[in-house]
Amino acid sequence: MSETDPLKGPLSGVRVIEMAGFGPAPFCAMVLADMGADVIRIERANAPERGIPIPARYEVLNRNRRSVAIDLKTEAGRSTLLKLVAKAQMLIEGFRPGVMERLGIGPEECLEYAPALVYGRVTGFGQSGPMANRAGHDLNYIALTGALEAIGPQDGEPVVPLNLIGDFGGGGMLLLSGMLAAYVEALRSGTGQVVDAAMVDGASQLMASTYGLLAAGVWQDARGSNILDGGAPWYGVYRTSDGKHISLAAVEPRFYEALIQQLGLVPGQLPPRHDRSAWPTLRQHIGDAVAAMTLAELDHRLAGSDTCFAPVLSMAQAPSHPQMTARGTFVEVDGVVQPAPAPRFSKTPSRIRRGPPSPGEHTEEVLCEWLSE
Repeated sequence: MSETDPLKGPLSGVRVIEMAGFGPAPFCAMVLADMGADVIRIERANAPERGIPIPARYEVLNRNRRSVAIDLKTEAGRSTLLKLVAKAQMLIEGFRPGVMERLGIGPEECLEYAPALVYGRVTGFGQSGPMANRAGHDLNYIALTGALEAIGPQDGEPVVPLNLIGDFGGGGMLLLSGMLAAYVEALRSGTGQVVDAAMVDGASQLMASTYGLLAAGVWQDARGSNILDGGAPWYGVYRTSDGKHISLAAVEPRFYEALIQQLGLVPGQLPPRHDRSAWPTLRQHIGDAVAAMTLAELDHRLAGSDTCFAPVLSMAQAPSHPQMTARGTFVEVDGVVQPAPAPRFSKTPSRIRRGPPSPGEHTEEVLCEWLSE
């Protein structure tokens, strides 16, 4: 492994093999690649179609990688992959339990070729348990954790929170943190290990604070009935007179008082804010005040004070918001607007070096480069 180059990100010189998949595994690989790791994406020849098929340039999760096509059903293909493994520090796979073992490239085989390898695997239900081999997606995994049931209005059905909680928060981010921790340990010990990231585990971990509140008796196990789930009138979304929406999150007393003042409400005419039985009445007062003004008027009133306010923006609007443009939170690469690398590093900044590859685009280039050393 070459020494870290501060101009190429904090993980410059680290080599990663990513078994092509979708969701949490490529998300983890994207962040590693954004941080400077040399990530090669292994495409399986004749593999079934995955996810939502779109042209390669729009596969933002695949950016900053090179793609190698290998037929893993042949002995020659498996041998080639294991030779690449011997040159790598990390491997990422997101298949069902047992798939990699059946291909002959499971942890045992890979760690024999690369004893210090960090072998990261992410699944929905985990590598063990009665549901381990069952088919599923993000929504199914978070349904088991209590997270899905907790999201949505009190008088409605649970709301699908995109696939942020399972795939990316509880899956990709959990795998990423685990792999980086295991990599640090491998640098000390000289031996690698397997990182088992399950989305049911990760999504449950994201609920740690909420489960603590439930155990303390200050959280009701009923959707839309609590301070942070839209139940509290001062923590939620309201519609403006011009059909837009704003978010209010005035949890602390001083922020709530500022909000009430800026909305033109009279505190003495409002019910106590912590009286749950009066929350519908308080919500009506706040809602009426918001509904009497346009988004522009509310932004003018609330943006300059500590009211914990922000407009609800669409994906088309978000990249051009002044806060986002000031930080460069979004960038455009080859005509595709996408989130910029995060987090920010003061010495070794992450960056987008290349767009998403076409499957197998760099096969000859990578094999010559990696295996000629």
